[in-house]
Amino acid sequence: MCGRYVQTSPADALATRFGARLPEGIAWTPRWNVAPSTPAPVVRDEGCGASVALLTWGFVPSWAKAGGTIRPINARAEGLREKPLFRDALRRRRALVPADGFYEWKAEGKGKTPWFFRLASGAPFAFAGIWDRWSAPGAGTIESFAIVTTGANELVGSVHARMPVILDAEGEEIWRRDGALSPAELERCLAPFPAAGMDAWPVSTWVNAPAHDGARCVEPAP
Repeated sequence: MCGRYVQTSPADALATRFGARLPEGIAWTPRWNVAPSTPAPVVRDEGCGASVALLTWGFVPSWAKAGGTIRPINARAEGLREKPLFRDALRRRRALVPADGFYEWKAEGKGKTPWFFRLASGAPFAFAGIWDRWSAPGAGTIESFAIVTTGANELVGSVHARMPVILDAEGEEIWRRDGALSPAELERCLAPFPAAGMDAWPVSTWVNAPAHDGARCVEPAP
């Protein structure tokens, strides 16, 4: 799964990187420890060109009952087209989730060691995401997203069996396309990112607490 990630690019840099419009007034604080239930930037297209939006991490489908209690943070690539919870969003509401890296925890003895993963170049990238909009009279509106996960490559697999779907340049273009994707296009996008293009190192358990933030989160463990 992907339960924490890093996103430190400022709003204008993300808009430039993804060729997206930046709505007036949108802003956020760069974070080294993005956790579920918090707002985070995504790039989506609602028919008038790509734009950056702040959505809550934790998927609430439009048909959820009062309170919007369904909040998975990940959507497994396997069966994504068939699962009722995600299939409509996969067809109509795909998004790019900007990131600089992510964390996974390796079980060792009675504890777990956090590891930080990023592209070998250190450049920002995009997870494959899906989003939805829930609303109810008197309850307001919740716009939320989930990160799509797939089987781990060789590098991540030494720590965890699964990893988030990282899109390369071609994958980003396909994922951003309007309308349903073909089985071949989905297979192309949802494959594990090549291990040779990634880097990783263990970090301090300081990152375990969602309230902890800052560059210390990604410093190599002693």
